[in-house]
Amino acid sequence: MALRKDGSTGTASAILDVAERLVQTRGFNAFSYADVAVELGISKPALHYHFAGKAELGEALVARYADRFTAALVAIDATGAEAARKLEAYADLYAQVLTEGRMCLCGMLAADYQTLPEPMRDAVIRFFDYNENWVAGVIDQGRLDRTLQVEGASREVAQIIIDTLEGSMLVARVYRDLDRFASSAKRLFVELSPTSTT
Repeated sequence: MALRKDGSTGTASAILDVAERLVQTRGFNAFSYADVAVELGISKPALHYHFAGKAELGEALVARYADRFTAALVAIDATGAEAARKLEAYADLYAQVLTEGRMCLCGMLAADYQTLPEPMRDAVIRFFDYNENWVAGVIDQGRLDRTLQVEGASREVAQIIIDTLEGSMLVARVYRDLDRFASSAKRLFVELSPTSTT
């Protein structure tokens, strides 16, 4: 499931597309309105017409990304797959972004967290909270359908899963090695497999 290209058109959408790519490849503090304006061939006042400032642009970026990520999780749930398969599909969302030479948008924003405007900080936390709640729900399902063997609180295990995937993306990017991420994700889920199936 691709997390990019929501199908909308127009200048605002084009601005968001370019800004999202810049954040995912450089970081929020490493691009300017001038970078976006040059790439789109428009003036900086045209950018300000759609997004009053970089903070407003950042909020719109997180909101759009979170909406697409939420839709992807809803689609995973709709498959009716067992919990172990849902977690694999979840990891695939990260892998797809990494395949495009990008990082998780909110993961990149987390690196700039101390310098972000307060509304953006709150939005990043909401993104991770939503993901942790979803993963914890899948873990609860896995306990019931016996496709996962989990020790500890579901929310704590969910945090470990998300932290591992986000961290694995960063290290895989450094080494330019997609297999490194895939191996980490696979190993993570092997640890959650019931001993009877390993």
